[in-house]
Amino acid sequence: MSAAHARWNWQSVYPAPAKLNLFLHVIGRRADGYHLLQTVFRLIERGDSLRFSPRQDGQLCVMTPLPGVRADDDLSVRAARLLQAEASAQGRGCVPGVDISVEKRLPLGGGLGGGSSDAATVLLALNHLWQLGLRRKRLQEIGLALGADVPFFVFGRNAFAQGVGDALQALDLPARHYLVLQPAVSVSTAAIFSAPELRRDTPPVSVGEWSAGFGRNDLQSVACARFREIADCLDWLSRFAEARMTGSGACVFAEFADRDLAEDVCRRAPPGLRAWVAAGVERHPLYDLAADD
Repeated sequence: MSAAHARWNWQSVYPAPAKLNLFLHVIGRRADGYHLLQTVFRLIERGDSLRFSPRQDGQLCVMTPLPGVRADDDLSVRAARLLQAEASAQGRGCVPGVDISVEKRLPLGGGLGGGSSDAATVLLALNHLWQLGLRRKRLQEIGLALGADVPFFVFGRNAFAQGVGDALQALDLPARHYLVLQPAVSVSTAAIFSAPELRRDTPPVSVGEWSAGFGRNDLQSVACARFREIADCLDWLSRFAEARMTGSGACVFAEFADRDLAEDVCRRAPPGLRAWVAAGVERHPLYDLAADD
């Protein structure tokens, strides 16, 4: 076991970082209803934290249930079940059950990938703790069954993404800081993608055509029409820098080269509005827990 692997054990706290979509175009729709996207995923330092405790009865339990989410629907539990089934299918025998505890810092329906990131951390951490030795590509395949963003978090690097978000090409991005505004609303991804007015015909681009500030978020106008809070945050933040919504909302962000400037703008945020600054990161903190093919 490498030194990087050795420092992670059952007593460790396993991070689940957030992501931002630096742009997000909807370029089509498959026959099965899934939307075809192009986006740049950027990892940032803020995120949730997960802990795992082994059980001898083989059960998989979430100890920190989310309001309004059934235990069987929790992405973290579903990820653990898929990994447990994979271990069984590969003839690895019974693996221990697990109690999963999640310290949530990322909002539900915020467009930051919180639930997907939690699921990816479950896959990476339990692959390590159960000593399954699954490669990154296989973990990404398992993750896709849970949601389109999960493969990115398992991929673990900033990326240009296509398809339903699962065709990933690593990008080296410059050091930047992001001021994120968190409106007090939760946005349903399914509701935004099913909106009849959503544009689904943005022309595709190549990765070489992307640069900082390129494009837009095709979901932004749909979300703003339904949630005035998102539109208000964009209007305010646009006074200081180019502002965009991430994912299907609700959070909006602006990029800054200088952290002090980002923090200064953050301090001016309207009263009662949650705002915070996070640096972009190059790799997922658990990147080394999965080997590449």
